[in-house]
Amino acid sequence: MSEADLVKARRANLAELRAHGIDPFATLRYEVSAHARDVLVRHAQLTVEDAHPEEEYALAGRLMSIRSAGKTFFADLVDRSGKIQIYMRKDVLGDEPFAAFASLDRGDLVGVRGHVFRSKMGELTLRATSFDVLGKALAPLPDKWHGLVDVEKRYRQRYVDLIMNAEVRETFIKRSRIIAEMRRFIDARDFLEVETPVLLNVAGGAAARRFTTHMNALDLDVDLRIATELNLKRLVVGGLERVYEIGRTFRNEGIDTTHFPEFTMLELYAAYWSKDDMMAFNEELMAHLVTQLHGGDSLVFRGRQISFKRPFARIAFLESLQKYGALPRERLLSAEGASQIMGELGLGFSPSHAHSLDKIFESVVEPHLLDPTFVYDYPVVLSPLAKRLPGDPQLTDRYELFCHHFEIANAFSELNDPDDQRARFETQVVERAGGDEEVPDPDWDFVTALEYGMPATAGIGIGIDRLVMLLTDNTSIRDVLLFPLQRPLGGES
Repeated sequence: MSEADLVKARRANLAELRAHGIDPFATLRYEVSAHARDVLVRHAQLTVEDAHPEEEYALAGRLMSIRSAGKTFFADLVDRSGKIQIYMRKDVLGDEPFAAFASLDRGDLVGVRGHVFRSKMGELTLRATSFDVLGKALAPLPDKWHGLVDVEKRYRQRYVDLIMNAEVRETFIKRSRIIAEMRRFIDARDFLEVETPVLLNVAGGAAARRFTTHMNALDLDVDLRIATELNLKRLVVGGLERVYEIGRTFRNEGIDTTHFPEFTMLELYAAYWSKDDMMAFNEELMAHLVTQLHGGDSLVFRGRQISFKRPFARIAFLESLQKYGALPRERLLSAEGASQIMGELGLGFSPSHAHSLDKIFESVVEPHLLDPTFVYDYPVVLSPLAKRLPGDPQLTDRYELFCHHFEIANAFSELNDPDDQRARFETQVVERAGGDEEVPDPDWDFVTALEYGMPATAGIGIGIDRLVMLLTDNTSIRDVLLFPLQRPLGGES
């Protein structure tokens, strides 16, 4: 049958239900007393020979298969916790309700009351004593054997993807629990969760291209934030010594398996901490999340077991480039030398020294970073907001945490010298004038904030989406975003 024919048949069944006095869209509320997983766990020891428990359950969910056998139906009911088989008998339900059940389709939503037994085939089953129709699926679901496999359609119609693929539902349930567990972990350490603006006069705090929009009320062009960093540090200046925010961030850049223009970040700042304190916090948080989700200190990602046993590996930025690329410090810390290395590696033209170092590291070192590894002591040109390393002013007290070739976290001891910050912003102005669009416009008010005094502070940013990818063994960032933006389909409204 064509899809149009299937829709026509479902609408005919809708009319049939209404002929039986049932409007699937009329119910306001259904009293659910249990979920599928609860029932299955509670009666796991029940045998075929056991007497049926007297306790009645009321479950609600979606019918994902219906099998007719004369005066009986077997069906699979799926709710938020899992799947349970239900058993409908004509002599129990009555002629009229049984005839109405025959008008239901795969995908319809029902509430079912009944008692548990184990079928002759050994499956725990709910023997229905009554049912209510709670919603009608007028659009047919994908073939039950093949499911929804078209990747673009999965992202475009995530609601169908969630219906059809239990592992997709589980990923997003885990995502929610991961974020909740992060909040519990952070709150227990006396941090205050805050909210800062998404629309800014100047989007600072990172090197990235911005999204710009127009605010009609003020007749003003504004940027969507590329980081929450500068406003959170303003709060530290104001005396909120431990703050964090989990929120959406926007960067008008490319899309690949680990990058998307709209993503979720945790940013956290602690007064009187150094980069080393933050590294210890970061390590403890990661190990805690792995243990909570996987029950131990390791996980499997892309077929490889990764250990999060503490302590994690550590290597200095320049040391890593010497180790994996035989690249000396002198060449790397020279803008001309870094540009020459770009050419030697076939990486093309670079608009700035910072861009060169970033691309060289990505090409030379990142392929070797499989297990959790802290890379520390980054050059100043890569770290415009980080404090200089005592005794080595060309480097900063900064680290990034890498795992399986991609960055999970970025942290540093925050620059709190307003004169140094002003000088670095002035350098950014020159670089932006030279054509590097990823360099943000300076937020000069932030320099003013520093002039009021910010204590020694450490900050960290963690990409939530990449972290969820790692913890749930998903290979694309779009697999952990509920509704990743897609190009509109031609001709559709």
